[in-house]
Amino acid sequence: MNFLRRFMAGRYGSDQLNNALLLLAIVLMVIEWVMKWNWMSMFILALFILCYFRMFSRNIQARYAENQKFLQKWEPVSRRLHNAVLRFQDRKTHRYFKCPNCHKRLRVPKGRGKITITCPHCRTQFVRKS
Repeated sequence: MNFLRRFMAGRYGSDQLNNALLLLAIVLMVIEWVMKWNWMSMFILALFILCYFRMFSRNIQARYAENQKFLQKWEPVSRRLHNAVLRFQDRKTHRYFKCPNCHKRLRVPKGRGKITITCPHCRTQFVRKS
């Protein structure tokens, strides 16, 4: 264990981009296995090599910058996925509407019949069935 600790000293290690690349490689391996697409193995191997190159790299600033660019692109996607999960969890108790004026998403309780919704952002009122 001490050998591994000494070997990894001064190296970048793993980050979110590496985790995403590894997950993509594993998903592509499953797809290759199911679809019997042998040509995809070279692409998967390249992903694994890129992951290990990034992990063992000593150029920490460059790997950090790559990870920050990835996180900048991934954050909106992650937020949308998280909001979709929350909406799915609330599907039995709440409804979601868009304000016709400012297009913000509003959450109202279900089962109240016809209600007047006031947007807290722009104060527009509109009637919907909840």
